[in-house]
Amino acid sequence: MNKLRLMSVFVQLVESGSISKAADKLDVSKSVVSTALKQLEQELGTTLLKRTTRKQTLTSAGERFYAKCAKMSAIAESAWIEASSSLQEPKGRLTVTAPHALMKSIVLPSLTAKFKDHPQVSLNLIADDKHVDIIQEDIDLAIRIGSSKSSNLKQRKLGEFVDLLCSAGTNSIDVRASPYIAQHWQSEPITHELEVNGQSEAILFPISHRANTVFDVVSLIETGLGIGLVPDFILREHKSLSAISDARPTKVNPIYVLHPYQAHVPLVVTLAIEAIEKPSMTGSQAAN
Repeated sequence: MNKLRLMSVFVQLVESGSISKAADKLDVSKSVVSTALKQLEQELGTTLLKRTTRKQTLTSAGERFYAKCAKMSAIAESAWIEASSSLQEPKGRLTVTAPHALMKSIVLPSLTAKFKDHPQVSLNLIADDKHVDIIQEDIDLAIRIGSSKSSNLKQRKLGEFVDLLCSAGTNSIDVRASPYIAQHWQSEPITHELEVNGQSEAILFPISHRANTVFDVVSLIETGLGIGLVPDFILREHKSLSAISDARPTKVNPIYVLHPYQAHVPLVVTLAIEAIEKPSMTGSQAAN
């Protein structure tokens, strides 16, 4: 029996008042308790308890040893209670990274709504269109467009969205002659499939303006500087924009959540995933 276990048995023996009562509390045989006491006294080289058929009393060495053991037992009990209570009440720091568009429109609103009544949860949100190293940066959750090839991460699909070619106001514009506002990830040549006289035709668009966030692209489109791609979930938030009806949607973009936890996922992480998935994916096409 290891030292911590021996000390725990000794505390129970002293507080129960007898070997038989301690054995009942610990759900072990009386011989286990008796053997633990003998082992303690042998290893410490001193007598801890004086026992008769009717009562037991601590020696002076036993009193000093019991005081230390009782403190240890109290700390262990407190640690156990705190750890188990965290399974019912979310707490601790939650670090989440996501691209700017997903963070502002989906992640941030979902998490603030979920945890506003949980003051023990501390949010640490990192908006970055580049893939942040989850392990190195101690990330709890990463929301990304597309799946990851890493075998060290747990991931699951939350939903999907499409980018739509948009303009300001109505569609009464000459799309072919419109300046093109590109996002930072778009490279030339840029082509879009347009319906022309009932047939699909690939149209080449030279880049006139460029912005490094989707929200800057939206702002430029709203001012009438040209046309550009806007995710469907952001388009719904901007009534001043319209999807160009003749333009075909781009390919479907899957949204994944990734985390580094293998066996025991913290409650705060589980609740965060649920919060992001439910409201956010009602706008996009939710994954089954």
